[in-house]
Amino acid sequence: MTVSPVGRVSPVVLYEAALGGVPVVALDGGTARPLDVRTWAAPATASDDVLLARCEAPVLDVGCGPGRLAAELARRGVPCLGIDVSRDAVRRARERGAVALRRAVEAALPGEGRWGTVLLADGNIGIGGDPGALLTRCRDLVRPDGSVLVETDPDPEVHDLSPVVLRAADGRLSRPMPWARLGAHALRDVAASAGLTEVEEWTAGGRSVVVLRRARVPR
Repeated sequence: MTVSPVGRVSPVVLYEAALGGVPVVALDGGTARPLDVRTWAAPATASDDVLLARCEAPVLDVGCGPGRLAAELARRGVPCLGIDVSRDAVRRARERGAVALRRAVEAALPGEGRWGTVLLADGNIGIGGDPGALLTRCRDLVRPDGSVLVETDPDPEVHDLSPVVLRAADGRLSRPMPWARLGAHALRDVAASAGLTEVEEWTAGGRSVVVLRRARVPR
């Protein structure tokens, strides 16, 4: 049975409920995946360290959530700005010592064209449901020699643009949220269309990360 979107809440409402401890799952087709808020709220891990070591300052952490990575970069003395659409997530990030703004990546941002690294961790390549448009935006945000670090789906072949619906333990459902899941192999073609090329790829702790830089234009 299909449930009408009428009466559903904003995905941000249920995301913030999850940050507050309410069990929330993401429904993607027939799969229900718990939101991994425990990891997002925890200190940076050893697999995060590998990712953070590749960050060239200054860093823009897109979809920073409660600030796990942005706060750790700040602790290391690496200039970093986290952005997130959730007011609660930004508040939590600031409480952890991160510099954070409540801002969507599509909106006007400080330092456009001058960031050393744009970070898309924890599956945030899915933001907006259009990876090509997101990577094009990221290309425009970094300086000419900057990089875009993308954590991809563990399955390298995945290229899923299905919207996601959030469901809370109390039965509340969100409106469909544009989202995407992209594996490393699928990312290459999408990145190329956005004027980016892969320069490095690695796995650590079961996570896959790809480093992208602006493609060189032949003279």
